[in-house]
This record gives sequence, C-alpha cells and structure tokens, in this order.
Amino acid sequence: MQYGLNEEQEMIVSTVRSFVEKEIYPHEELVEKTGSVPKEIAQEIKKKTIDLGFYACNFPEEVGGAGLNHKEFTLVERELGRGSMALCHFFGRPQNILMACNSEQKERYLLPAIKGEKMDALAMTEPNAGSDVRGMKCFATQDGNDWIINGTKHFISGAEHADFVIVFVATGEDQTPKGPKKRITTFLVDRGTAGFTIREGYKSVSHRGYKNMILEFDECRIPNSQVLGEVDGGFAVMNTWLYATRLTVATNCVGRARRVFDYALNYSSEREQFGQKIGKFQGVSFQIADMITEIDAADLLTLAAADRLDKGLPSNREIASAKLFATEMLARVTDTAIQIHGGMGLMDDYPLERFWRDARVERIWDGTSEIQRHIISRDLLRPLGA
Repeated sequence: MQYGLNEEQEMIVSTVRSFVEKEIYPHEELVEKTGSVPKEIAQEIKKKTIDLGFYACNFPEEVGGAGLNHKEFTLVERELGRGSMALCHFFGRPQNILMACNSEQKERYLLPAIKGEKMDALAMTEPNAGSDVRGMKCFATQDGNDWIINGTKHFISGAEHADFVIVFVATGEDQTPKGPKKRITTFLVDRGTAGFTIREGYKSVSHRGYKNMILEFDECRIPNSQVLGEVDGGFAVMNTWLYATRLTVATNCVGRARRVFDYALNYSSEREQFGQKIGKFQGVSFQIADMITEIDAADLLTLAAADRLDKGLPSNREIASAKLFATEMLARVTDTAIQIHGGMGLMDDYPLERFWRDARVERIWDGTSEIQRHIISRDLLRPLGA
C-alpha cells in the first residue's frame, strides 16, 4: 500500500477534523453533563454534514452516497473518533448492510437513509447472546406470508433515534455433530410496528449521550417483504457487509488517542516540577515516545486493512488485528496521559477522565479482544490443519 495520503485524502482529513473541532467539540461538555444530545443540535449537525457532502459517505455514488473507498472512509472515521460519539452519530453513516436491500426495500429504506430522511439502528446482541450470535433466543416463526417475532435485544446503539431497525433473529435450528445450530434471518422493522417496543437501556460510564436501548418483540408481525436478503441467510448478509465495522472501531480509537496524546504532549511541555518542564524527565519523555509509537502503529494497521479491502483481498485477520491493537492501545494511551497529568488528570477540568472511561468499551463491543484473538489465530492455524 501507499502510506502517504494523496491531495484528495488530505482534504478529507482536514475537512472532517475542522468539522469536529468547530461543530462537535463545543457541545461535548453539555452532552457529558446531561447525558443526551438536544434535538436541535442533532439536526444542526446532520444538516451541516449533508450540506458538506459527507452524509452517507460510506455508500457508493450510484445510490446517492459520497462514494468514498474503504481507506478514505477509514480516514473520515479516524477524525470523527476525536469527538463525542453521541454527537458524531448525527454525522450520518447508515449501515452498509442496507446495500442488501431489494428494489422495493431500496425505495423504502436505503435511499431515505442515504438522504438523511430516515435513521437506522442495528440489533443483534441479546442478554444471553453477545459474542455467541448463534445463541440468540429472539425467534421468528412463519405464519403465511408473515413472520411473528418474539424476544429481546439489548445494547442497541442509536435505536432511540431510529426510524427502523435492522434485526437479526433466529428462524430455525439445525442439528449438527457439534450440537444445535441456529439459522438466522435479517428483518427490517419499522418504529411503531405493533408488538415492537423500544425502551431505555442501561446507564453506561462510556460515551455518555450515546445511549444503548432495549428492544422488545411481543408477537410482532412482519411481512415477508421486510426480510433483508434471504430467509435463513442472515449470516451471509452479516459476513458480506458487517465485518468491516470492526475497522471503524479501530480507527475511531486512533483518532481519540491522537487527541489524548496532544493533551499529554502539551502538558509535558508546560508543567514544571523540580525547576524544569516535566517533559525533560526520562520518566515522562519515554512515555511520550511510547505513546506516539503505538498510535502510529495502530494507524498504519487500520489503513493497511482498509487498503486490502479496497484491493478485494481477504482482510478478516487484518481487521481483527487492527481492532485488537487499536482498542488496547487506546486504553494504554489514556491511562498514561492521566498518569502524566497526575491528580488533575482525574478531574473534570480536563476531558481525560472522559476519554479514559470511553476507552473501556472499545475492547468489548463489535467483538471483544478475546474474539479478535480467536479470529486471528484461527486464520493462521486452520490452513495448517490445527
């Protein structure tokens, strides 16, 4: 891959970073204090993103998106990672899985999502089925041309704003030598559908204002026309469109780490102890060196994985490596930045304690660090018969 950015890519970075600094940073303190994003601020961010031409930038031009490739979109997400996730949600990146829509569904779901007329949410996780997707209990049974869904989803990000939800549901079970194996189908479910309830989820210490919701299905009747992809083809849809979301988490972490690093670097060059700047002490300067080395390494891992996607090369292991390293890197960088700031690092005079809290969830969602290690090791060992 080419490690340098071309002029257009540099422009993308500059434009999105400027947007985050001007349109996101000023509202972060309010979101931290209230735990929510005021509707008028959300709509303002959304409108400005559309005017800027970056809304739905992860979709191809033929359906109305900005047509960025994976590397360019990774750069966008890296810069958005610098800002509050609750606020950046309204920058608008609908789920790529909507590209699996058929012609009728495109008019009803895909195109309105790309235009910013509708917002979506993705629902997969359940109270007893997180990493074990096939362990889900939420079940749909067919009744003529309809499906009746029963069950619960939780930890569903963005559902409070969603006009419709993309839901993964068990629709059958096969017996295998390793035990029962669920068949999964993906459904498009509109807010307001009878038997479908969206309610407040849990209070998380990470990413205040970026709420997780609980979805409840009680005899919720969905027509067959709202199956996304094929019946029992949920894993095919998932594997085609969703695995790259781990790359988004990774590159978000890189952007946030660079913002944290700037605080640590500036503080090290200004704070004096024992008659000199603390950056003069090896105990601090070596930490600064380690931080930037890890950040740069994570950055290159994410860009290399995105480059492989653009070239149509197998990328599952590379994306898992990027997600694993970047999320764990962010934990180390935020912790070190607080250590450099001393007691003040834990005070809300600085946003470091927020970044520290926010960093914790990154090693859990979109596949835990343990799941990423499983993906990496499996990719390496399977060809050898192990």
